[in-house]
Amino acid sequence: MPTTGNSKRSLDRGSEGNNLKKTYTTVKYSNDHGSITFGHIDRESSVISDVMLRGSDGEHFFSMDKDGERNGWTTSMCPGNFQVECGSNRKKDDDTCMINAKNGNIDIIATNGKIRLQANSIELVAVGDNSEGNIVLEATETISLDSSKIVMNSKVKTKIVSSGVTDICSNSCLKLYSSIIRGVTDAVAIKDSKVGGQRFQQQCNQA
Repeated sequence: MPTTGNSKRSLDRGSEGNNLKKTYTTVKYSNDHGSITFGHIDRESSVISDVMLRGSDGEHFFSMDKDGERNGWTTSMCPGNFQVECGSNRKKDDDTCMINAKNGNIDIIATNGKIRLQANSIELVAVGDNSEGNIVLEATETISLDSSKIVMNSKVKTKIVSSGVTDICSNSCLKLYSSIIRGVTDAVAIKDSKVGGQRFQQQCNQA
């Protein structure tokens, strides 16, 4: 059944100060399955939603907020699975699904689970300039790479550092090429070698 205007409680809270939101044009349609409200005021009276779609479960809702600390926000929440599917009538090379943040970051977080990306091919491209344009991988335990080919190419510098053990193993052929190849052991920390190496040893042991 539809109702118009705010409840007495909402109007009373709205009259307590200028910081509390108030509206006199709210329209709400509801039954035992859920509700849709135009002009919903949140519990703290700080944000008005243009549209609030709510299910019978309090954690199941869709809100289009218009002002306050969530000005222009769109929030969807559900206690179960959230699924998005598209592209049934598109071609393989079409850009079918796009998420674009014109400003700011995109955060995808699995609080208690895994994040999986699966496709025929996966491309990671960083296009920033100067100090940006970086791709960073961090793991508290292990980063594993497993494929038929691994190709790495850098234009300026390639560096592999381990505070523990580093193993390089090739069961067929191991090739090393450089204009100059230098091997330095930790012995140069006490007495430098004839061709130097102590400075390199110090650089590699910096904290």
